[in-house]
Amino acid sequence: MTAPRIHLEVETAKGAHAIVVTAAQRSKRLVELLRREHLPLNTRCGQRGLCDGCVVELLSGTLVHIATGKIVTAGDKPISVRGCEHRLGEGDGVRIRIPPRSLLAYEPQVVSEFRINVPRAHDPLWQQVEIADGITSAEELCRVVASQQKRRRPVYLDPRLADSFAGQAGGQRLRVTTEYHDDRWLITNVSDKPQPAPLGVAIDIGTTTVALLLVDLANGGILAHGADFNAQIHYGEDVVTRMNLCVNDATMVGQLQDAVVQRTILPLLTSALVTTKATAAQVRCISIAGNTTMLHLLTGIDPSPMGMVPFRPVFLEHRMTPAASVRLALRDGDGVGPTLHLLPGAAAYIGADLTAGIFASGLVYDDGPSLLVDAGTNGEIILKHGDRLLGCATAAGPAFEGSGLANGIRAGDGAIGHIGFDAEPLAVRTEVIGNAAPVGICGSAYVDFLAEARRIGLISHTGRFDRAVVARARNWFIQNKYGLALRVARGQGVHDIIISELDIARLLQAKAAIAAGVLTLLHRAGLQPRDIKQLYLAGGFGMHINVPNAIACGLLPGFSPEQVQVVGNTSLAGAYLALLDSGVLDALTRIGKQLEVVELNLDPGFEDRFIEQLPLPDQAPDR
Repeated sequence: MTAPRIHLEVETAKGAHAIVVTAAQRSKRLVELLRREHLPLNTRCGQRGLCDGCVVELLSGTLVHIATGKIVTAGDKPISVRGCEHRLGEGDGVRIRIPPRSLLAYEPQVVSEFRINVPRAHDPLWQQVEIADGITSAEELCRVVASQQKRRRPVYLDPRLADSFAGQAGGQRLRVTTEYHDDRWLITNVSDKPQPAPLGVAIDIGTTTVALLLVDLANGGILAHGADFNAQIHYGEDVVTRMNLCVNDATMVGQLQDAVVQRTILPLLTSALVTTKATAAQVRCISIAGNTTMLHLLTGIDPSPMGMVPFRPVFLEHRMTPAASVRLALRDGDGVGPTLHLLPGAAAYIGADLTAGIFASGLVYDDGPSLLVDAGTNGEIILKHGDRLLGCATAAGPAFEGSGLANGIRAGDGAIGHIGFDAEPLAVRTEVIGNAAPVGICGSAYVDFLAEARRIGLISHTGRFDRAVVARARNWFIQNKYGLALRVARGQGVHDIIISELDIARLLQAKAAIAAGVLTLLHRAGLQPRDIKQLYLAGGFGMHINVPNAIACGLLPGFSPEQVQVVGNTSLAGAYLALLDSGVLDALTRIGKQLEVVELNLDPGFEDRFIEQLPLPDQAPDR
């Protein structure tokens, strides 16, 4: 006899949800059950039980702690448990409440802002040219189009048009569509009818966030933009976790592809088209940047070989594929969807997002020495010195995006974006994104905390709270399972928003990894921070960071604010440039081949530098 179904009732700030759980699903973690019902919890530590991101409140019924088998039974008051550690217990009904900060449903900050430091030509990947009548052959058509568009590369007629072209060369002007295909241009359509205004799309697929631009191909104008969390984060916070999922379950490649295409890109693009009152038929080409793992998963290719020595990707070159091949359902009137152009990368962990950033920031053309630092989910660093390009990826982990921290969240409405202090008496000042009630703390605020808390003597160089300060300001501190913690704000319900000494230790490790990566590249080139003429700070995290505080806490060790230029989402900027200037693809390919990848785990001095950068720099306390 099969076990009865369980009715799981879920209360959220946006309403109630009723879930029927079958006997076969009873052993699933709460986070997995909720994820299937589109109620993903904030599993920012990768479901390792290291944070309270996925805490839910048990209101009635029983739950079971998976590791110990301990039964948790609801009482008179709500009981807080981690959704990643518990499953449903016996009985036919369980009722839980999800606090707002635990539900991965808040809006991310749009990370489509960027600064472009290079000029571009207007030579889009998809173009239409109008030519006079009287063309009598395919060869003549190709010559005329090449002449009119001043093509240096050859122009060919798409073989699929060979049989139909002869009948179209009548007595009218022809509208000829050409598309870039690596080292040549293809004529893909010939018509005597007017065509709708052509649109292009530029996309940055980040590990955490996907950003998109809808672009007028005729003039390069940005018509709409949008950003959302990459739905793959419901399966794992970082690329290594997602690779491991593919190793253990071959079906995960398709699930992760579906997450980014169907549940992330398609809704963003649909929203942009609705906003501009445009149609899917107008979308002619799509340019995509992203790290190497994201581009593999986009195309349905298993990325797991990159997770082990020799870290070998299936492809790095510029790759074209029909939108339909990744199940991105966009069709024009002839049933032919747009072409996806995946930008070229350099290595398994130095992907197209970095080659795009190297170009769009202008780093590649700098006299130098210059640096590009992207301290996002994966900490990547590029050094330009003379004719050399050196690059590395640091094992910083996504701590600055909240992973593994007691109350860490990604930047979005309700996230504390900045923190400051009054020294005597101690008081904490916060700025919340979106003027909403605070639900957690994002990376820019953690950087502020490290710098400002050290400045006033609240924490030591090793990240420990000064016990004398604690004694004088006991109302600001609590002692809990994370140890001694500073109460930064009152969250919703009875939850405190805190920063603990354990949080600080993890933040110090993250900032030390990035700092040691920077110093290792500089050492390779015989340089010091003061020798750098320009440090380009890239990524959504860098866009909102307080640069002096990033320097003061040692994230950017030994630099001055005057050296730093914030350039935003240079990956999206590079995708935008490539969409509108086909020559950019050649430049990105050259960058990928020129870049020398430094494997930090093989560098004899990296570990020593990492240890040296763990402490906070000495500052004169404001006391």
